[in-house]
Amino acid sequence: MKTYPTPPFKIGDRVAYSVQWLKSVGMEHTDLVASCGTIDALEPLSQNRVLAYIVWDGLERNAPRKVLTSNLAIVGHNPRFANID
Repeated sequence: MKTYPTPPFKIGDRVAYSVQWLKSVGMEHTDLVASCGTIDALEPLSQNRVLAYIVWDGLERNAPRKVLTSNLAIVGHNPRFANID
């Protein structure tokens, strides 16, 4: 599976789980595919790891609030968000 670099996220970004992460954990056919939210805080964990605090939309409110940015994609036309290759 092709991997794509993690973009620089910022507070206010609309995000979803990346298609690559969903596939890697066998969740590409679950409700998590449609989960979208907004980053409301970022916490650096190490030089290459950042934890995003997410306010999920609608029913996704029960999704984990803290997610590594390496597992996220910015919502929109890009290969981390959708299989566009």
